[in-house]
Amino acid sequence: MKTVIMAGGKGTRISQLFPDIPKPLIGIKDKDGITMPVLERELISLRDQGFTDILLTVSYMHEKIENYFGDGKKLGINITYFIEDAPLGNAGALFKVRDWFGEDPFLLLNADSVFDVDFRRMTEYHKSKGGRVTLFTHPNSHPFDSGIVIADTSCEVINWLAKEDKRPEFYKNRVNAGLHVIDPKVLDMSGIDKDTVGPDFKVDLDRMILKPLCGTGKMFCYDSPEYVKDMGTPERYSQVSRDFASGVVEAKNLSHKQKALFLDRDGTINKYVGFLRDINDFELLDGVSDAIKDINASGYLAVVVTNQPVIARGEVTVPELDAIHNKLETLLGNDGAYIDGLYYCPHHPDKGFVGEIPELKFDCECRKPKPGMLIKAADDLNIDLGSSWMIGDGKNDIEAGRNAGCKTVYLGTDGSVLSDLKADSLKSAVGIILGH
Repeated sequence: MKTVIMAGGKGTRISQLFPDIPKPLIGIKDKDGITMPVLERELISLRDQGFTDILLTVSYMHEKIENYFGDGKKLGINITYFIEDAPLGNAGALFKVRDWFGEDPFLLLNADSVFDVDFRRMTEYHKSKGGRVTLFTHPNSHPFDSGIVIADTSCEVINWLAKEDKRPEFYKNRVNAGLHVIDPKVLDMSGIDKDTVGPDFKVDLDRMILKPLCGTGKMFCYDSPEYVKDMGTPERYSQVSRDFASGVVEAKNLSHKQKALFLDRDGTINKYVGFLRDINDFELLDGVSDAIKDINASGYLAVVVTNQPVIARGEVTVPELDAIHNKLETLLGNDGAYIDGLYYCPHHPDKGFVGEIPELKFDCECRKPKPGMLIKAADDLNIDLGSSWMIGDGKNDIEAGRNAGCKTVYLGTDGSVLSDLKADSLKSAVGIILGH
């Protein structure tokens, strides 16, 4: 599969630190103390995954990029350049090099972001969906000023909200990261002629090419916790540098085994009110956002696993439960925290409730204390369960963690519950695990 990396940005904000080099050549020191341009790290990662045919679209200080990388042979790849002498918009160059793609899907990546992603998983996902476009989406610590992707349960993109667009009160923290798999037929379908593209007709990738595909069944999102972060400001560059030095960037690539903190919901994340049926009754416990921010910074994944028998009992609909979980993600996002995954069991083994959903009334493998949700998360996110923890306020949570092979922390007072550790809150549990 061919790969296009858009590397022509000026990097105005970061240039105050690096006025004499283009953004893709800014050096980053890794955990081994080796300093290397960020784009070189990304090219090596692509090469190691088998993506060796690369086209760089360049503009600002392009001579320095060309002189550094040349034809790519020293890295074991083939590099072609498209020099954007005049502004064409962030997708205009794609039309100028349309013949280079041929008819097969290609990776389109944005060099404004630092990333370390298992693109083999993403491209396989793209093939399995049968769409024209796959967007890499992820949660981040500032969804309120990021573009938000809204998708259905099959991950088909239904709507796409730019940061300036009005959005619902509560929404899933699903941010477009600027990494794509695209079928070149999408360019042909746009009706844009490459000869019309120029300084007087610039092409915006999101607004003119991708957003029109919302709701057509041709575009899907690929949710991943892997590392993608903009380093466009001095503050974000400092954070990226710390993440490289700690090894977090490389470790989050899903080709590597992950470690997770599995979190119960009711009584652990939000105040326990019995069976939570009303979104207005959902309220985060004190210290939860700070605890999850600590998880986000640690290299562990934060994964919620929750029994929700209210679905089987007919007391809450799936859209109503989704709205509650959107509130959870929005409240966390407002505080700069995020979860990497959320799994719920809608089943219940006991019958006889008025309004119950018969097809959900059975003894399933996902309802805690069974470990099904943890095992599913481990399959989805390549999690090493033996290096992970389950944190919850109930006996079923602890038994589910033990049944999955995780270590456990119990947030309760029942002396009969056998856990590896005990704590009085999620904040203190996370602090103990992380050694704070």
